Amino acid sequence: MVQKVAVIGAGPCGLTSIKACLDEGLVPTCFESSHDIGDLWRFKEKPEPGRANIYQSVIINSSKEMMSFSDFPPPADFPNNMHHSEVLLYLRLYAQTFKLLQHIHFQTSDFAVTGQWKVETERTDGQRETHVFDAVIVCTRHFTLPHLPLKDFPGIESFEGRYFHSWEYRNAEGLQGKRVVMIGIGNSGGDIAVDISRFAEQVYLSTRSGAWVIPVVNDDLPGQLISGHVQLKPNVKEFCGSSVVFVDGSTIDKVDVVVFATGYNYSFPFLLSELQVKSGYRLRLYKHNFPPRLSQPTLAVVGFIHGLGAINPLGEMQACWATRVFKGLSRLPSEGAMMEEIEKDTAIMHQ
Repeated sequence: MVQKVAVIGAGPCGLTSIKACLDEGLVPTCFESSHDIGDLWRFKEKPEPGRANIYQSVIINSSKEMMSFSDFPPPADFPNNMHHSEVLLYLRLYAQTFKLLQHIHFQTSDFAVTGQWKVETERTDGQRETHVFDAVIVCTRHFTLPHLPLKDFPGIESFEGRYFHSWEYRNAEGLQGKRVVMIGIGNSGGDIAVDISRFAEQVYLSTRSGAWVIPVVNDDLPGQLISGHVQLKPNVKEFCGSSVVFVDGSTIDKVDVVVFATGYNYSFPFLLSELQVKSGYRLRLYKHNFPPRLSQPTLAVVGFIHGLGAINPLGEMQACWATRVFKGLSRLPSEGAMMEEIEKDTAIMHQ
């Protein structure tokens, strides 16, 4: 019978997983490698390798009502679209209200998960400990490894300017008066392009497949496009010195900086290799939640899902489902049925 549950990570999904365990009468122990809660939403002055990061101007692109947990709405005086500092405050209030902090072990990293589950941890002072749990919920490692596909951009090695991944971006300091090419028009690409365009000489936003520019990316992007402060360009063909050549034959000369908003890879080095099998480019998980080939469904991944909307309510639903499966209140389909469903999902995602 499942009773003790390890929760790895104390970001939004980790916090709601702790609460889901408590709601089902389970005993959670959360391991967080940093000194505080919040994960992505805790702004850091300098990027910390192995951790998710955000930039100074980040404001959520979902309303506070849409990104809130089901039983804990944000304070009424919080703005509709919250700054990252207000999101972190909301998470603190959530953790305090439901007494979640007492279940978190901070500055604990280098996890290894084996067996029933044996969880080996190492603290920042080097002290190693071993714990045994009946189940594990993984809520980390989602936005920690920048994907920088330099091999897809001929000539980048000889580019005379500076280039970096959006993971490193904090603010527009040092970009005043510069000519900047932003590669990628997802949420981060559009958001950072707008932020930089208020200070740079010119920003060029390169997109591989085009996009409908709507407020879900950034409310200010249409205005910056109309005013010419941000110019849309097609995919980059190659770099030549300080010039960037695009697939339509156009060229931008004297480019100072290139920012790659090209997404993230993922890694769960603390899990057994058989639990890290992929389907397409995603981890092989039933409903993005459960590995299909465990003899007992006692490990779940929460928050590793790219949904149309805020992650908090999605993570909350995944955590609630996971804890009910742990307790035997909800049953998973057969391995064959789960694999068939995963294959269908993978085919749809690759269309």
